[in-house]
Amino acid sequence: MRVKNRLRFAVYAFALLLSASLNGANETAIASRTATVDGVKLYYLTAGRGPTVILLHGYTQTSRMWKAIIPFLANKFTVIAPDLPGIGESEIPASGLDMKTSAIRIHALAKSLGVEKASVVGHDIGLMVAYAYAAQFPAETEKLVLMDAFLPGVTDWEAVYNNPRIWHFRFNGPTPEALVRGRERIYFEHFWNDFAADKNRSLSEADRAGYTAAYSRPGRMRAGWAYFVSFMQAAKDFEQLSRTKLTMPVLAIGGEKANGDVLGQQAHAVASDAKVVILKNTGHWVLEENPKETTDALMNFL
Repeated sequence: MRVKNRLRFAVYAFALLLSASLNGANETAIASRTATVDGVKLYYLTAGRGPTVILLHGYTQTSRMWKAIIPFLANKFTVIAPDLPGIGESEIPASGLDMKTSAIRIHALAKSLGVEKASVVGHDIGLMVAYAYAAQFPAETEKLVLMDAFLPGVTDWEAVYNNPRIWHFRFNGPTPEALVRGRERIYFEHFWNDFAADKNRSLSEADRAGYTAAYSRPGRMRAGWAYFVSFMQAAKDFEQLSRTKLTMPVLAIGGEKANGDVLGQQAHAVASDAKVVILKNTGHWVLEENPKETTDALMNFL
């Protein structure tokens, strides 16, 4: 079944690429680059020309998650998709692996590339960094897209944080690190399978292998966990930031079988102009499980 789902995604991605090629394929080729900001080397993918869209991945993933839709987005936008600080090919900073600081670093990356204003899209913990970006730099944020997770410190966040099914938020430190070392694939399969509405419609084998390799490198799992460790600080930060409502358009996209409802409520709590799309029969991995509806929602909004 997973092969059938990958074929479905491949056919849809091919259609997107064909559309892009008919409208200037030279603009949609994906380039891999690095830039040093705040003394930290950040790796990013980029393509296209036009208004800027910044894509921020979540935990267990890297900027690789956006590769299937970057060519389509690049037909209308300049796309920048970084690996979050500490993850993938981005350098692990000595400090500041938290939502606000990572948002500041991503903003510095955008400024170094000459970006004056951008729409920001985030999935999972990337959603939290995206919100921190928009809340700290509202005049430089055109639109904000939040994709299936939740905002610490905002309405009903503790119900999600304390859900016993989501035990991994507190699973960090030397002993968990020792237990997971060499078993990263087994550990990640729990999220990729159990957080999907149907594990056969979740991530591809190629993506699973790629993400496992990325997080198996020295220090990378610990860096990913640092974002979870920062949740309590994020809750304090976001509680304060959310006192001022965002005025740019905000779109929340969530899975019916995951965080769609709570994320929708939170989007309305933090923004004066929020739209919510809840994808039926979809879990946490909205782009992989439901690529067409997710991409359509993004394109119609951006």
